[in-house]
Amino acid sequence: MSHADLIIRNAHIATLNPATPVASALAIRAGKVVGVGSVEELHDEFHGADTRVVDMGGATVMPGLHDAHNHHQIAGKADLMEIEFLPTATLDQIVEMIRAYALELPEDAWVVGGSWGSTLIAELSEPEAKQRIDEAAGGRPVLLVDDSHHNKWANSRALELAGIDADTADPVDGTIVRIAGSGEPSGLLFETAGLIVEKVMNELNPMTTELWANTSERGMQILHSYGVTAFMDAGVSLDLLAAFKKLEDEGRLKSWVVSCLMANNMIFDADPIGDRLVWGGEPFRTEHHRPDFIKIFLDGIPPTLTACFLEPYLPTESHGAHFHGEITMSVEELTDWLLRAAQAGLGAKVHCTGDGSVRHVLNAAEKVRAAGHTTPLHIAHGQFVAVEDVPRMASLQVTADISPTLWYPGVIFEAIKLVIGEERATRMQPNRSIIDAGGVVVGGSDWPVIPLPNPWVGIEGLVTRADPSGEFPGTLWVEQALTLDEAIAVYTTASSKAMGLSDTTGSLEVGKSADFIVLDRNPWEIPATDLADVTVTQTWFAGEQVFER
Repeated sequence: MSHADLIIRNAHIATLNPATPVASALAIRAGKVVGVGSVEELHDEFHGADTRVVDMGGATVMPGLHDAHNHHQIAGKADLMEIEFLPTATLDQIVEMIRAYALELPEDAWVVGGSWGSTLIAELSEPEAKQRIDEAAGGRPVLLVDDSHHNKWANSRALELAGIDADTADPVDGTIVRIAGSGEPSGLLFETAGLIVEKVMNELNPMTTELWANTSERGMQILHSYGVTAFMDAGVSLDLLAAFKKLEDEGRLKSWVVSCLMANNMIFDADPIGDRLVWGGEPFRTEHHRPDFIKIFLDGIPPTLTACFLEPYLPTESHGAHFHGEITMSVEELTDWLLRAAQAGLGAKVHCTGDGSVRHVLNAAEKVRAAGHTTPLHIAHGQFVAVEDVPRMASLQVTADISPTLWYPGVIFEAIKLVIGEERATRMQPNRSIIDAGGVVVGGSDWPVIPLPNPWVGIEGLVTRADPSGEFPGTLWVEQALTLDEAIAVYTTASSKAMGLSDTTGSLEVGKSADFIVLDRNPWEIPATDLADVTVTQTWFAGEQVFER
């Protein structure tokens, strides 16, 4: 028996492997676990003259966490290159942050960033908002994204550069919000309307492959700081595929990555998309990157009335009392995409934020399963699911990819209440019901929709159904709470299986990648209300330490 390269000892190891759930030592060779057990057992079998031994001092060790839905490169780009503020920021605060930020920029530079809260939609529709931000930016173009990353706000200069004025028609699946009376654009750009400005901005400030790689790497470094060693990027472009390949070739890809190639697009400036992109991922497959999913945007988001619901929205002047929202493609077209993806061996992640769009996916999934395909199907977000559709998710093997800012009280919940009413808004994220019906729930941050991709905040929210920060009081449908073990599985074993990585990672057992994290406390021994405070002190990927606090 060859000796181990590394032995981790004197740790409380939660392996998440039911066969050997607890251990005190790990032996690692060539990045993989070769032994799990006691300090004495592994020392006798695996210790050699060149074996490195790391004593954890009794700390809790567990598998690396997974993020089944994020946009890590966009988040990395924001961290390196953009202005950042929280969705709870007021318009006054945003104006002053822009004023200070713009002072450090060249005169012709763009002020880009976010995220403004959905609760500011009415205020940002007023002419005064554009006047104030124009002045604060000192004549520079401004493009700010909202907390859902579906909608944007552009100032006068940015609108001018993009050629958007009172005569500009709304794009397909998008809305240029107008100022009442004049028809002039207010600056608010819903869904695909924001892409008009973003495209011009990117043409004026092109990203190189090196910049794409650097911003992707920065996103992964931030994920490492929260213990995330595997993730799914839920909207990948050709540029990002090339960046993954460059990072791998240079030995800089330090995560297991599953990518979703976009079949259609509502919020990213990406070309190509659709047939020219989704079937072309194979040349970019590497040891650590698997281009195994397509991504479909089926609806938008509730606050802008672009999510599709079975029951109508609250009546408005523009939409009346019988408006249910819309979907981006017919059920026939959706079914065709899912069937073609399955035939190619690809899974599919479908963005749905209303229960109407969820039902459309399940109807299409029936045809996919009837055709004999078992490829993965994920409903992304899926915060609203009709009671009768919950068991269908289980029987059709459709995974619920849930987003943490939506399962407890917060800014987005407050915005949703305004458009569908509090009673319906409260029936959000039926996680307990899905699991009890035999379905699968996995955790995706949707970062940078949330400011930080900290799974422990999500884990606490899953268990308590309360806002871990305490900023928003009360609970949200507390009957749907999960146990701690279930919540941790959402970010480990359940996610690894749903992403197609269960043969590689998700638990600490012989033959799997040595992906593990060291915690500052044992999450199984603290109150549920303290889970969000769990801190990752070290992150290891394939036997290499990639983060230390």
